[in-house]
Amino acid sequence: MSTFPIYRPRRLRGNENLRRLVRETALSIDDLIYPMFVVHGHNTATEISAMPGCYQYSVDTLVMAAKELAALGIPGTILFGIPESKDPLGSEAYADDGIIQQAVRAIKDAVPDLLVMTDVCLCEYTDHGHCGVIEAGDVQNDPTLELLVKESLSHARAGADVIAPSDMMDGRVGAIREALDENGYENIPIMAYSAKYASAFYGPFREAAESAPQFGDRRSYQMDPPNAEEALREVALDIQEGADILMVKPALSYLDVILRVKTEFQVPVAAYNVSGEYAMVKAAAQNGWIDEERVALELLTSIKRAGADMILTYFAKSVVEWL
Repeated sequence: MSTFPIYRPRRLRGNENLRRLVRETALSIDDLIYPMFVVHGHNTATEISAMPGCYQYSVDTLVMAAKELAALGIPGTILFGIPESKDPLGSEAYADDGIIQQAVRAIKDAVPDLLVMTDVCLCEYTDHGHCGVIEAGDVQNDPTLELLVKESLSHARAGADVIAPSDMMDGRVGAIREALDENGYENIPIMAYSAKYASAFYGPFREAAESAPQFGDRRSYQMDPPNAEEALREVALDIQEGADILMVKPALSYLDVILRVKTEFQVPVAAYNVSGEYAMVKAAAQNGWIDEERVALELLTSIKRAGADMILTYFAKSVVEWL
């Protein structure tokens, strides 16, 4: 038997203040992490064509951008580096004078309170564009772990606040955690890309980070998009190995995975609103097909509603203005 007209849900939708009072999910500046790209050079900020409003910064202009983030109240950034030269083993990734290491030191000197996270992977640094050591045309898991450990330690020495391995090699969280602890960095958290899918949404990022694979693809180590149970197994392994924050990437096509990870494990969950998701909104808005602000806020709120505690998003600076 219907309860109408006794119960009318529209009563609580009648004006904005009522809607605010009963709103179940609130997107906040406190939820945001802004990704940035850093290159060698001086006084440069080159806009990324597929990602309007995002730039490849030299270290000096990156520091200016970091100061802007701090002034806006955004808690942190995650850094991606583009090396001066590439080689089969991605040696600049773990060089103490590498581009990320320089960038971390510069930001921490200028804006010490801004949280600096560093992406730990090899794809930007290798001449073949894959996330690990190649032998016989295949990415080798265990030899790659040694290089990821070296990269993580070099980031920690530079002053990184959070280490974020994104390579999807088996066992990398445990190897990195053990090395950090043994070298006096036991208080540095690991934000693991635990459920990173082999997604078609990464296209613009590969322009930004200059990291497209030169042969094949990454489906032998990144996750197969149809799989959700596997994501839970990956997350469980990363928790067991010492991860402090678990990431799902991409976000929008994997809201169900975000929800299941948060519900099952009750740990801090990050979600990456990736470059392709950002670029689609920007392109549609530039064509006048959608309202960028409303669509972006709706998408980011859906990620928060699904269970994400923090969102890596290229919209972060715009969200501050919109909120």
